[in-house]
Amino acid sequence: MIDPVHLTQALLRADSVTPARGTVFDVLEAALVPIGFAVDRFVVGAAPDGPVENLLATRGDGPRHLAFAGHVDVVPPGEGWTGSPWSGEVRGGLLYGRGAVDMKGAVAAFVAAASRSDADKGTLSLIITGDEEGPATYGTVALMERMAARGIVPELCLVGEPTSTERLGDMVKIGRRGSVNIWIDVPGRQGHVAYPHLADNPIPRLIAVLAEIETVVLDEGTDWFQPSNIEVTDITVGNPAHNVIPAHASARLSIRFNDRHRGDDLITRIRKIADRHAPGAVVTGKVSGEAFLTEPGAFSTLLSEAIVAATGVTPALSTTGGTSDARFLSKLCPVVEFGLINATMHKVDEAVAVEDLRTLADIYADVIERALR
Repeated sequence: MIDPVHLTQALLRADSVTPARGTVFDVLEAALVPIGFAVDRFVVGAAPDGPVENLLATRGDGPRHLAFAGHVDVVPPGEGWTGSPWSGEVRGGLLYGRGAVDMKGAVAAFVAAASRSDADKGTLSLIITGDEEGPATYGTVALMERMAARGIVPELCLVGEPTSTERLGDMVKIGRRGSVNIWIDVPGRQGHVAYPHLADNPIPRLIAVLAEIETVVLDEGTDWFQPSNIEVTDITVGNPAHNVIPAHASARLSIRFNDRHRGDDLITRIRKIADRHAPGAVVTGKVSGEAFLTEPGAFSTLLSEAIVAATGVTPALSTTGGTSDARFLSKLCPVVEFGLINATMHKVDEAVAVEDLRTLADIYADVIERALR
């Protein structure tokens, strides 16, 4: 059987700042092949968002099919670590390294769990990308295309993102809000501030656009989602001169929205507001992901029972937090997310409790047993 701590250490020691390629996938493949998985590694995409390496591993051909999805890429470590961010060192019962929590630890825990399970029972697959922390253009979406081409269709998908907050097992994510970024560019006509009749200042029109946007209440929330919110994240004029009326004024918005909305509809709504106050304004948007909800039911119950059995903790079902690759995978099958405590993810001295890693492997092993029985 595979030790989740030792495998996590090996993954941590493979520097894999997004987009991850090469060594970290070598480590993962070396763990999967001896326990019966067929491993398909492929590199896809070109600059600026690629190339990206992905891994699709499958074992078994039974009628029940559980997939585990995750990523082995990590954010840059930053400065100020007590030791090396790539050391995989254990100190005081904690295993340190960039990605320990988000989410090499969970990947290792699932592989360890799979090493305990009966290879002849059901079908297991691992959907592992090297680009979750980056643009995600050639990551999980490309994996899903690969799966479709091979006819691989899981019944259930467990995503190993760090969902726990205070102690392992206290939260499971059954959905996520959607995310859209919108850029508004208001054109004007540059001129001298002493001769405003010869120029056209775009700033007042942009202010009017933003003022109306600030009054918009998208919704009051739903049974499972908090209210959607619009945030102004940047205002740019780029005018270095005090006596020049600028030629452009721009703003950027970020909207996090629940399942009462669609990203493209929100872009259209913002465009109509801009047209009212600033005819000629250019509004562009990018939908990072749509909101999704896996209604509480058999899958969340199965997972909750496994968590209670291992920890005694009954998890809260939640849709809080940012986006994850579950936003893509939800198109395939019911998806839930469960993983380690998220307190140190993306921080200096990211660390996971060794006992939590072992317990997570126990929970995942139980989930595999329950899902494939």
